[in-house]
Formats: sequence, structure tokens, C-alpha cells
Amino acid sequence: MVDKKKVCVIGAGVSGLAAAHAFRQRGHEVHIVERGNDLGGVWEPSRSYPEVQTQSPKDLYRYTSMPMPDDYPEWPKGTQVHAYLRTYAERTGLVPLIRYATKVVSMQRREGAKGWSVELASDGNAVSEDFDFVAVCTGNFSEKRELVHPGQDDFTAAGGQVLHSSEYTDSATVKGKRVVVLGFSKSATDIAVNAVNSGAADVNIVYLEPVWRIPYFIGGLINFKRILYVRAQEVMFPNWDQPLLARLAHTVAKPFVWANWRALESLLSIQLKLKKTGLRPRKPIETTINCSVPIVTPGFFDMVADGRIKAIQGTISGYEQGTVILSGGERVAADMAILAVGWKSGVPFLPQEYQRKLVEPDGQYRLYRVIANPDLPDMGFVGFNSSFCTVLSAELAGNWLVRYADGMLGRQPSRQEMNDNIDMMLYWKRNERPAAGVYGGLCVAPYHFKHFDELLADIGARKRRRNALAENFAPPNADAYAGYLASAPDYRAA
Repeated sequence: MVDKKKVCVIGAGVSGLAAAHAFRQRGHEVHIVERGNDLGGVWEPSRSYPEVQTQSPKDLYRYTSMPMPDDYPEWPKGTQVHAYLRTYAERTGLVPLIRYATKVVSMQRREGAKGWSVELASDGNAVSEDFDFVAVCTGNFSEKRELVHPGQDDFTAAGGQVLHSSEYTDSATVKGKRVVVLGFSKSATDIAVNAVNSGAADVNIVYLEPVWRIPYFIGGLINFKRILYVRAQEVMFPNWDQPLLARLAHTVAKPFVWANWRALESLLSIQLKLKKTGLRPRKPIETTINCSVPIVTPGFFDMVADGRIKAIQGTISGYEQGTVILSGGERVAADMAILAVGWKSGVPFLPQEYQRKLVEPDGQYRLYRVIANPDLPDMGFVGFNSSFCTVLSAELAGNWLVRYADGMLGRQPSRQEMNDNIDMMLYWKRNERPAAGVYGGLCVAPYHFKHFDELLADIGARKRRRNALAENFAPPNADAYAGYLASAPDYRAA
């Protein structure tokens, strides 16, 4: 029999909702703590820049039990994603379980008992509350990366503005302004294009190095999900723990795989005007594909080509009144600097002794299946397995975690098995696939199917494939995964 647990779910974004639903389905008492004033995480309106939309198509950015509305576009806007998440939380009965404006300050192992004592702060008051299990669902986008450069105070004192990309929520603020965007992620290029379209007087984007980007339609015809989200493409990447036969197959196919990637690079160079704009990356595309590969912002390369956006390689080194100074010595007149420099990963409320067990000195996380650490009992991480289909990744992780917590996985790993697997994965990421080390190794792209297969096998799903041939050329199907999860042994805590 499985004992009913009091579970603390930290975060009410995509992954927090997935974890809370998974634990609640198994009969546990769930409490969701959210430091913001609304659910949604990165999709919460006060954190979203204008015109933000998903990088994944809507059929790949959904929970297995609820498709996005038919009238949503294929790549929904941020407001639509937020509405979808709210509807999901309402339908699954999660809304009453959320404590808004509640921050996790710290946590300690309970004395003489399993679980954790969690210090929660709300309305200026701090209380300690005991939980049997904690699901950390803060993901990779919870703490802003802050940059401060020399002269910034003088720049702002003279009326200039310096914003993190998440603080750019009103496009009217750039009208008539000279804008410098720092960064080359999708948020950076989205904001640069939005600034042009919103009437900015001048727009510059400052980047360290060009990166490969994937357009929504490759060659203007093929939806990118038919190329980067299918098993047939995934097998072109040598993955971890491969048997001898698979390694031999990769060796034989290497010239054909090489030709495939060079053809894709040539097509992208033509379609995106990469040579004309000087933004063709130097690194081979296959060595850089991971969760940080951005989708092309429509209009960005055209605007660079015709001069509406000026792209300058380098970074910001300082400010003067009305001026941003770049590392190459360039001085750019500016009224506003928008820093699209990303987020810090980490679990700041975890005691240092456990942080050292969770994160290696080089920043790589020690997480089995990117979900659990054998040295952090009664705890797991949902949504840390970042991917191109984030919602499905989080939902599978949530379902894996509740069974792991209950000792009900079909393949319940021992502590030694977990550590051995973690060490193997860390070696692979550091030595065989360095691109997999992005976000502290918290990225499963482009190995979605292999990762999902492992989770389903662990869970004990009796169904894990519908049509092997068809699935080689189709992206993950959320409805199919609903069936796979339903095929695992059922149980409820009591």
C-alpha cells in the first residue's frame, strides 16, 4: 500500500501544473506555492514581452489530456498560452491549491522524519511548514541574469533605460527611441523586430557570435517539426549508452549524415540571407542543436539585410550619457538598452550541503533521468528536462516522479544504479556531446524520443509505440502519449 503524502509543488508554470496534477491523480495532498501573482511561469503576462509566441507548434505544446483550442494559430501567442494553462488548471482542479505571492525562502530536512521543513514567505510573514515530498518546478527561467556595466548609473540618470528582456512588456515604450538589444536568442531577435515595428527611431542588436536558426518552414515549405522532431532525424545523432550495432551503423552512415547537414546549412544560408547579412555561423549545425537553438523571428533577417536592424558583433562594455559603448570600441547612440541575456539556473533555497550534491563544480546537474538525485531524498525536479516539446516533457517527468516517490516505478532504480547512470551521462555530455551541456545539462533535445522511451519504460507502460514506421517520420503525438501513460499499472495512495 502507498501512503498518502503531503506534497509541496514549487512553481505554478507549465511544469508545476503537470507535477501537481500527476501527484493529485495518485491521491496525494498537493500544495502549490507560486511567488508570482498569477500562474503560467514564463507565460505570466507581467513577464512576457510583446508579441511573444511559442517556438513549438501547438500540437507539441500541450498536455496529453487537453489539446489547445482549434482556433489557436499553429504557434500561439503568449496570451493564448496563458489562457490555455489557466483553463487546464481549472479543469484539473488545481486553481484552489495555488498559494500566490508565496516565496520559498529556505528548506531543511525534517528531524527524525522523512520529508522537508519549508520556510515560506508571504505578505511579509514567514512560516515553516512540513511536507513529505517536494517537487521543484522552477525550471530554467526563474531567476533573471543581471548585468551591470560601468557608467550605467550616469546613463539612467540622464533618462536612459536599462531593462532585462522580461521587463520589456509594453512596445509603446520604444516609440521614437534609439534601442540597443544585447543578445542573440529568440527573445533578443523578437524584441528587435518588435521595436522596429513599434516605431523605434533606431535599432541595434549586439551579439557574441551568430548561431544557427531554424525557420518555421524550412525552404518555405516544410514545417520544421517534420525535420527536427522525428525519430528519423534523431537517430542521426550518436546518443548515450549505444549498443555496438548502433555505433557501427553510425560509422557506416557517417558520410550520408554529413551530406544531410551540409545540405540543410546551404538551404538555410540561402533562405535566411546569412551570407548577405554576415550572420552565417561557423560551427557545423549538427554540433550545436540543443534547447538553445532558436526559431527564426519572422522578418528579422530581412530587417538586418535592409538596415532597419543593425547587427554588431561584440558585447556591451559600458555606458555614457546617451551612449552604449561596445567591446569593439563602437559607440552607439541609445536611449534604451534591453538585455536579452537569459536566466540563471539553480535552486537557491536548497541548503548548501545539498546544492553541492545536486550541481557539479562545472555547473552540470546530477539528476537521474533529469528528474531525481539519489542524495536528495523526498525531492524531485519537474520541467528541468528542457526540450522542444516542453509540456510533454514536464508531464512525463511528473508522472515518473510520483511513481518514483511512491516506489511504484516498473523499474525502480537503486541508489547505485542512479549514480552510475548519472556518471555515464555526465561523461557523455562532457566528452562526446558537449552541446548537451547547455543549461547545466538540463536539455534532452534533440533526443526527445530516447528520453521519453526511457521514462515510459521506467514507469512500466505496456504500450510505448503505436506504429514504429509512421513514428519515424512524425513528431511526438500527445494523444498517443496519453495512451502510453494510461497503459501503466494504476494505483492510488491511501
